[in-house]
Amino acid sequence: MEELSLFQTIIIAIVEGLTEFLPVSSTGHMIITQHLLGVPSSDFVKAFTVIIQFGAILSVVVLYWKRFFKLNKCKIFDTDIVNNNDRSARWIEYGKRFLYKYDFYWKLLIAFIPAAFFGLLFSDKIDEMLESVTVVAVMLVIGGIVMLFVDKWFAKSSPNQEMTPKKAFCIGLFQCIAMIPGVSRSMATIVGGMAQKMTRKNAAEFSFFLAVPTMFAATAYKLLKLVTSENGLQILQDNIIPLIVGNVVAFIVAFLAIKFFISFVTKYGFKAFGYYRIIVGGIIIVFMLLGYNLEID
Repeated sequence: MEELSLFQTIIIAIVEGLTEFLPVSSTGHMIITQHLLGVPSSDFVKAFTVIIQFGAILSVVVLYWKRFFKLNKCKIFDTDIVNNNDRSARWIEYGKRFLYKYDFYWKLLIAFIPAAFFGLLFSDKIDEMLESVTVVAVMLVIGGIVMLFVDKWFAKSSPNQEMTPKKAFCIGLFQCIAMIPGVSRSMATIVGGMAQKMTRKNAAEFSFFLAVPTMFAATAYKLLKLVTSENGLQILQDNIIPLIVGNVVAFIVAFLAIKFFISFVTKYGFKAFGYYRIIVGGIIIVFMLLGYNLEID
C-alpha cells in the first residue's frame, strides 16, 4: 500500500527541488510541507525525503557534466625522477601525477569525509531532530540572520579561487553544521567557501559539487536501512511509483533552481534569502507560541 498520494509526492518533490540548492534548508521545508499535507512520519516517508535527493543531485551532474567528467591533462613534473632507478622517488612522482589528474575528485572526497564521519556517528540523533519543527524554525531564523551579514563579512577579503585540500576540508567541516535541520547544507558550505576567500559564485558551485557525493551517500544509506528493515523490501516495492515520480520531479525543478540561484546570488548576494528564512521561521515560531501543534506525529 502506497504511503504517499501522487499529489503529496509531487508537492514534496517540488519543495525538495526548489530548496535543495538554495540556502533556505530543503530538509526544514520538507518537514514543514509534510506537516501541512498531513503526512505521518513513517520509516518510508523519512527515507523518501532523503532518497528523492538523488534526482536533485543528478541535475548538478547534468548541468556541470564537463566539470565532473573532465580530467586534468597530466602535466610534466620531473621526468628525470621517473627515468632513474630510485623506486621510492618514482612512486612519489607517479602519485603527484595521479593527484593532479584526479584533482577535482580528490578534493571532493576530502570535503566529503567530515560529513560521512559525523553523519554515521550521530545518525540516530539526526533522525530524532528531523521530526522537530521547533528546531527547524529556530535554525531558519538564526541562519537567516547569518545570511543578512555574510556578504559584508567577506566583502573585504581578497578572492583566492585556488581550491586546496585544506580549503576543501574546511568547507567539509562547515557542511557538518547542516546536519541540524533548518541550517541548510547549501548555506553552510557556501559560507564555508566564502570564509576560504572564494567568490559567491565559486563557493555556490563548489557547494553544488559537494552535494553529489554527500547526498548520494545519504540516499544510499537511507535506502539500505529501509531495505534491511522489517518488511523493507515490501515497503519499497509498494512505494516504487512515488519514489520514481519524486526523483523525476526533483530533478526537473532542481535543474531550473540551480540556474536561477547562480544568476541571482552573483548579482544580488544572500540578503533576500536571509529575510525569507527569518520570515518563515518567525511565522512558525509565532504559531507555536499561540498554541498550534505543528510537530510531526
